[in-house]
Amino acid sequence: MLTITQISDDMNLLTDWEDKYSYIIDLGRDLPSMPEADKTHTTKVQGCTSQVWLTHAQEGEGHTFKTDSDALIVKGLLALLLALYNGKTSAEIAATSATETLKTLGLSEHISPNRRNGFAAVEGKIKAYAAQN
Repeated sequence: MLTITQISDDMNLLTDWEDKYSYIIDLGRDLPSMPEADKTHTTKVQGCTSQVWLTHAQEGEGHTFKTDSDALIVKGLLALLLALYNGKTSAEIAATSATETLKTLGLSEHISPNRRNGFAAVEGKIKAYAAQN
């Protein structure tokens, strides 16, 4: 899995929005699919136009998230979230803004409001999991 720094470096090399869009789709293609058994009503994230599932585990101080979607562009955006939050502590997760990362990467103005809302819903669920521990 790529780190958010690697993704940012790659995105900075791309000047055309269509190239960035293709890159995000490629991130989605590379994201491993979640086992069907993990795609339940409990793991489904509400507030997303596409179907999105999120699971959480914690080992020591670090949190690990797995996610999946039925849409490749959404899977790519989910890969960004995983790169941003996987392995982080609760305090690090609380202090990190995925929305700001979208802006920094130059993606927020190119993603539809529905996708941004779904992205925020997944981020909110990640932060809620982290806040419980």
